[in-house]
Amino acid sequence: MTSLIYRRQLTIEWAQCDPAGAVFNPRFFEMFDTNAWKLFETALGVKQEALASTYGIIGIALVDARANFIKPAQYGDSIEITSRIKEFRRSSFDVEHLITVDGALAVEGGETRVWAVRDKADADTIATAAIPAEVIAKFG
Repeated sequence: MTSLIYRRQLTIEWAQCDPAGAVFNPRFFEMFDTNAWKLFETALGVKQEALASTYGIIGIALVDARANFIKPAQYGDSIEITSRIKEFRRSSFDVEHLITVDGALAVEGGETRVWAVRDKADADTIATAAIPAEVIAKFG
């Protein structure tokens, strides 16, 4: 597990909720996605839109997402979402996300992403490439 943790605090808005006032579960996956990109921006010092020109990639493509919903987050709640890289592999990596409400764990989430590039043989196809060692090193 890497040492860099990206933290973000949010207040749950009505548009994120179902009619009962609890966060509609798919909204947590939007929060995960935002945090994953912000984690990379923080570690690499490069905005999402500049990753292609800086590292020659299309992006960090999502290939799997999962969550365990422990307690609801509701309209008006202040939450904190923390994200970190759990494991780097050759061309893929796992991101761990934790969401707390008033300090209590509400959602455990995870994503598997890949270092995505254009296929050299077919520019219309996406392929994976090895994650550069200098990128991994920036996560501590």
